[in-house]
Amino acid sequence: MCIRDSLTEALENHFGFSSFRDGQRPVIKAILSNRPALAVFPTGGGKSLCYQLPALLLEGLTVVISPLIALMKDQVDALLRRGVAAARLDSSLSPEEVQTVQTGMLDGSLRILYVAPERLANENFRRQLSRANISLLAIDEAHCISEWGHNFRPDYLKLSHFAQELKVHRILALTATATPPVAHDIRKHFGIAEEDHIQLSFHRPNLELRVTPCLENEKRSLLLDRLRSDHEAPTIIYVTRQETAEGLASFLKREGLPARPYHAGLRDETRSACQEAFMSGKAPIITATIAFGMGIDKADIRRIIHYNLPKSLENYTQETGRAGRDGNAAFCELFACRDDLLVLENFVHGDTPSQEAVRRVLEQILKRGPRFDLSRYDLAASNDIRPLVINTLLTYLELEGFIIASAPFYNSYRIRLLRDIRQISLGLEASKRDFLTRVLETGKQGRTWTTIEPTVAAAQLHCDRDQIVRELSHLEAHGDISLKPAGIRHAYRLLRSPEKIQDLTSRVQRLFLRREEQDLHRLEQVLSYAEEDQCLNQHLLNHFGETQPEPCGHCGPCLGSQGGRVPGTDSPEITSEHVEIIRALLDERHGPLRTSRQLARFLCGLNSPATSRTWAVLPATGKRARLTAHEAFALLQDHPFHEVLTYCNSLIIP
Repeated sequence: MCIRDSLTEALENHFGFSSFRDGQRPVIKAILSNRPALAVFPTGGGKSLCYQLPALLLEGLTVVISPLIALMKDQVDALLRRGVAAARLDSSLSPEEVQTVQTGMLDGSLRILYVAPERLANENFRRQLSRANISLLAIDEAHCISEWGHNFRPDYLKLSHFAQELKVHRILALTATATPPVAHDIRKHFGIAEEDHIQLSFHRPNLELRVTPCLENEKRSLLLDRLRSDHEAPTIIYVTRQETAEGLASFLKREGLPARPYHAGLRDETRSACQEAFMSGKAPIITATIAFGMGIDKADIRRIIHYNLPKSLENYTQETGRAGRDGNAAFCELFACRDDLLVLENFVHGDTPSQEAVRRVLEQILKRGPRFDLSRYDLAASNDIRPLVINTLLTYLELEGFIIASAPFYNSYRIRLLRDIRQISLGLEASKRDFLTRVLETGKQGRTWTTIEPTVAAAQLHCDRDQIVRELSHLEAHGDISLKPAGIRHAYRLLRSPEKIQDLTSRVQRLFLRREEQDLHRLEQVLSYAEEDQCLNQHLLNHFGETQPEPCGHCGPCLGSQGGRVPGTDSPEITSEHVEIIRALLDERHGPLRTSRQLARFLCGLNSPATSRTWAVLPATGKRARLTAHEAFALLQDHPFHEVLTYCNSLIIP
């Protein structure tokens, strides 16, 4: 039987499909021929099958790197319904569930394992993986590997090193958004030949793309005009800020339109309820940040409206790609206002730490001794650097061979007894009963909860820390106690020290400045698209390395809409009133505002780890409150960050 027939037969037997979609067969053939491959398929293009079918045809374990717990759960549930031995490892699993999965990894009963990239930073987990027979490593959202990518994640940078460490040669990288530089970067990381880079067209002929240049005060009336024509059509309205999502949803409700907000600041249960209502059709209109959409598989979304400019064309393509997956016509419109650039540019600048802050962090990390642990959260707060930036810095140190991560752990646990201690004790052996009593005695007693620190308790009881955690986890699994971990700490080993800390500081700072430059360039690309007076589809396809000889005939410019300069309002001047408030703020001498960059971020309304944790007596009210409640916070949010920074440099020694 030829390969084609055998693959088709396997496809039908395992998944019930009679034929492959475009691109799937060459990707699968490369994997089965022991060659690494890159699959760049648009959203909904069938990427998952490219590793799921080989996983069932190859001997051994397929490890899938996936960034979102919700996506992992959906994939595993779907595979289990098909009778495929699949599992996931994530923070939502109990210790017993983790143990079951790990046993399946090692005894060969598990065929597909989903993990987040961060789990591979755990030295113990990598040691376990090295004992498993790994046949394939599949990396979803592979664009996160590339420093040129729009959604860079530090832990992805280490995946090629992990693949070498685990001696995995069969690798499949998958993404829905890869420009030519990003694709080249992915191929370089994993040694993928150009002929094994399989890319499908991003062209969606059923999507009508439009750009509407407008001023900020015109957006709401434009939105009402679009929605009132058919308020039942499933619609996602993308915004930049959480407060915009909330305010816009409230406005639409007042106008009689069934809208709900969705953003990362909502409680988990609220977000889940919102997503469920949208999927079922009960809430057809969602005002959302980019937090909404990943894992949303709703075929009949009819409208995608970008109320604010997206931060990249890659984001824009992913978001518009969620419309019209049923093949029917869908409408995608971008409200283009230059004022939005201000917010997006300020976010970019706000992520870049000062060189002095980088130096302090490096000294704090590299002078801790051969083995150490740290709280990334505390490190971020004490140096006023965002946690993602801290993670990136730690990743660079790992890649340069200065440190290596080992297993993370929790600093403390809060314990609440669900049964009377005497009842719990009846079910325990005498030694374990005595051990539990002594552990609880080391903790800080509250009215309902007892807080213990396993490391401190272990020192007092002259036992192993892991023993304490195991016993507590066992009691939780049996319904005897409720257990809440807190204060995650990451353990590291120091491999070598830099010859000159200042040279390393400069090198790391250059990396952050390059990231900043790249992010600003992506905003320029968005603006160029918004001002396009020719075919929008041709513009997008060119961005992703495709060519389309003829205009699409169904986007705004093709249908007669004229492009042109995106309008906006001029930046206001810094007034004497502003100056008075800022000088009063400096006289108060708040620690998190001691550098010009910190002050500039504060005045532009950009929160930071230090300002969000600092409390102060506010002069305006005389009451104690968080520093971000100060009248000077966001005082200059309508000004470009670089202008505010220049002004702050004149007030403070940089």
